[in-house]
Amino acid sequence: MIGKLIGKLLTHLFVVALAASSIAALANPVFEDHIEVELVSETQTIQPGSETRLGLRLLPDPQWHTYWRNPGDSGLPIDLNWSMPPNTHIHSPSWPYPQRIEVGHLVNYGYEGEHLLPIRISWPDDLIVGESIEIRLDAEWLVCKIECIPGQAQLALSLPVTDTPALDAAKWTDLFAWADRRQPAKTHRSAHFSIEAERVKVNLDTGGSMFGQVPSAQHIFVTNTNVIDHAKPMGVQAGDQAVELDLPLSPYFNGTLDQLGVVIVDDASGQAFAWSAQPQAMAHEPSNNVGSQSILWILVSALMGGVLLNLMPCVFPVLSIKALHLLQTPSSAHRSHALAYTAGVLLAFGVLAGGLLALRAGGEAIGWGFQLQSPWVVGGLIYVFFVMALSLSGLAELGSRWMGLGQSTASSSTHRGSFMTGVLATIVASPCTAPFMGAALGAAVLMPWWAGLGVFLMLGLGLALPLLVLGFMPHWGRWLPKPGPWMVTFKQLMAFPLYLATVWLIWVLARQTDAMAVGYILIGLVALAFVMWLIRLPERNPTLTSVRHAVVALGLILAVAMLASAARSDLSEPREADLSEPFSASRLQQIIDNPQQAAFVNMTADWCVTCLVNEQVALSSERFANALKDNDVVYLKGDWTRRDERITAYLAEFERNGVPLYVAYPRNGDPPRVLPQVLTPEGVSRVLESL
Repeated sequence: MIGKLIGKLLTHLFVVALAASSIAALANPVFEDHIEVELVSETQTIQPGSETRLGLRLLPDPQWHTYWRNPGDSGLPIDLNWSMPPNTHIHSPSWPYPQRIEVGHLVNYGYEGEHLLPIRISWPDDLIVGESIEIRLDAEWLVCKIECIPGQAQLALSLPVTDTPALDAAKWTDLFAWADRRQPAKTHRSAHFSIEAERVKVNLDTGGSMFGQVPSAQHIFVTNTNVIDHAKPMGVQAGDQAVELDLPLSPYFNGTLDQLGVVIVDDASGQAFAWSAQPQAMAHEPSNNVGSQSILWILVSALMGGVLLNLMPCVFPVLSIKALHLLQTPSSAHRSHALAYTAGVLLAFGVLAGGLLALRAGGEAIGWGFQLQSPWVVGGLIYVFFVMALSLSGLAELGSRWMGLGQSTASSSTHRGSFMTGVLATIVASPCTAPFMGAALGAAVLMPWWAGLGVFLMLGLGLALPLLVLGFMPHWGRWLPKPGPWMVTFKQLMAFPLYLATVWLIWVLARQTDAMAVGYILIGLVALAFVMWLIRLPERNPTLTSVRHAVVALGLILAVAMLASAARSDLSEPREADLSEPFSASRLQQIIDNPQQAAFVNMTADWCVTCLVNEQVALSSERFANALKDNDVVYLKGDWTRRDERITAYLAEFERNGVPLYVAYPRNGDPPRVLPQVLTPEGVSRVLESL
């Protein structure tokens, strides 16, 4: 037993000695013009699945300095490019708060003397104990006195992988402790700003206990670049519960500011605090607190979004045919048919919302339009749209046995037909996200289930509202053309948007699966067309009736079998546009960590009509491509066509529950900007040019 203990102790000491020798071998400092630079580690070894802190140590010559994340009126922050084992996650640098450095008429933010920039590293679980991990870093910096000298070095560090932690690297304990003492504590108190007459007014809630005295302007730092004129005087007022800042606006401010990062250092204790201030209009809508938002505004947004859904090419033909046939029914029945249609819409929305909220409560990462992520549902809708189009074209006649679909739904004079029209309108509208819907749906999934369900039902009420108004106010129908033979032509014309919708859904299915699935669905469509033709034939020979019924049954069985085969097809390989890269959180973090690059994230799905329109109008133009290239913006596209929990989680970060979502990430770590759901080429280009 004693021998084993001695053996383990010797092994442990050997590992420590190996670590020390490795660090000494590969972590020698680099001496450049007026600065010494070195890659160091807080610990001597690393463990699989653990987290380690590395640090870039810098020692400029006396009176020389490097720069903070916001360098101030001039200068550049440090740039880091890592080479790590696969699946290693590199966190953003933890910038210690800087010091104010006056150079002539300029004010910069940076560091003099020996300092450290810590970076947390999360190691993968598959590291092999006994091996050494070689870490390489390309570091670039700017070191200045009066003149400035750019520097660059390739740094390396080798750390052994062990199953138990070794001793800390005592040589750097004080330096990591220095960086920890200067880490701003993030506050969750309210903060807002406004821009008035070339000044930035900032109000920060302090809770009355943060500062022992009024903070000095020397110790107030703004993290955003090109927002504040740092050399001009700052106004500071401190009350019992808040600090108010009056900051001079920079002449280089581009007019776009979604968030303002502020760091204040307490002169007495040296402790720093950080706020993320929002524009004044958003000050009372914290991003993580749905309960403080205006419930009335959320409901109004849902109602308006539902009304706009009626303009979708899948919904409009069904709605218009139903509206015209409603006017042909006796006026005494208008209200009851409108109520039946509304009931169908609300029931369908209730089922969809209930399923979505229940699945999310059970831990499933899904969002609005989740049913369109299933090839089963997409294939079924292809059949429905195709049969409806045949019916509106007059190529097929559907009776009550077909459960109110197609022409017998849109033109039925029965209350069941009106009810089923509402159900169908909801199903075909669900792939879309209209303006005003995004914020409402994002808030709905964060509310209690009963409140979230209310938001979805308000969305359904908006979808049903045009027909509901027409039913209760039939005199508005006088603005519509009088019924007549033209309605037959109009009905046939409305079939073509449904044919196009069928083609679109076939394309969606192809993106979700493969070419074989498209072949299966096309065979199913031929089978359905044959069944529709056969049903329409007059029954001249009663002896053949049973045969025809059998053939109809076989045709339907064949169509269902083809749908099942298509739904089980393998997932297609992702196909990305030339301008974009596939979205991943690690790739996005890599871009964020690179102060020379910005990112534009597009969360889309092939079944989202709004997404496709934005792609064609704003994101496929030469102007967009040039803006990406000229401004060094990396375009990341997340495809939600089939369920992807990573994308659902990303949407949730911005309180969204559906696509589209467009987010621009400025360089230098400034807060991301969420773009509108409907894009224009000019608007997107302006955003990219400002990053």
